[in-house]
Amino acid sequence: MTDNQLGEFLRARRAGLRPADVGLAAFGRRRVAGLRREEVAESAGMNTDYYTRLEQGRERNPSPQMLAALSRALLLDEALREHLFRLAGVASTGLPVETVSPVLRQMLETYSAAPAFVMNPAMDMLATNAMADAFFSPYPRIDNLARMTFLEPISRDFCVDWTWTSQAMVAGFRQASTLYPEDPGLRRIIEELTTASGEFAELWHSYTLCVATAEPREFVHPDVGPLRLTYQSFDVRGASGQRLMLYQPEPGPTVEALLRLGTPPDS
Repeated sequence: MTDNQLGEFLRARRAGLRPADVGLAAFGRRRVAGLRREEVAESAGMNTDYYTRLEQGRERNPSPQMLAALSRALLLDEALREHLFRLAGVASTGLPVETVSPVLRQMLETYSAAPAFVMNPAMDMLATNAMADAFFSPYPRIDNLARMTFLEPISRDFCVDWTWTSQAMVAGFRQASTLYPEDPGLRRIIEELTTASGEFAELWHSYTLCVATAEPREFVHPDVGPLRLTYQSFDVRGASGQRLMLYQPEPGPTVEALLRLGTPPDS
């Protein structure tokens, strides 16, 4: 396997584009398939020699700004952009995708065994299934998981281990702010919670760390009582910043409680 995967990716992508794809007029016979190096470099606003060194593997430390410019010049979609940044060993500075795909929404709708939802880095609830709506029904609004946890009084009773939950959320924000420093929604929610919640502000400024675990978490729902749930978080492929959260009930009373929670009162 070559040690110049970044250069190979750039060459392959350049070869797969035509001048018309990027708004260039093609005159005469071209000696290379796809775009010329100088055309990519000019479109990205960089020196042709620098771009050549990237392809040849003689330059291996492009800045996030350079990578963002190449992403635009090579017409990379979100998945390919993320791949480019990973090849360069750089955290993506792109903005998260806010729209949940119809396919993922349909999957959520058909998953009825336990709560499931999609969040962005700011912990906005972008999509929920019916069980998640029932699970979070004690809250006045189901909009942002961090806002619900820190600003709604019900969360202290709802989350049995509220201290761990709050620490985990702040740790998640800290990681997200590194990956998406330009995300305005993330900045807004951090500023809002820092102002509105002394506990959030203390955790945020103290750099308290929280190690993620797979241990079950306990909740108390006012309608069905105690619940023990584990959860898994999955990055949504092709949708930068989106995470699919799937809860799983512990065997026993929680399974029965979720069945009651998911059954309409008049059925």
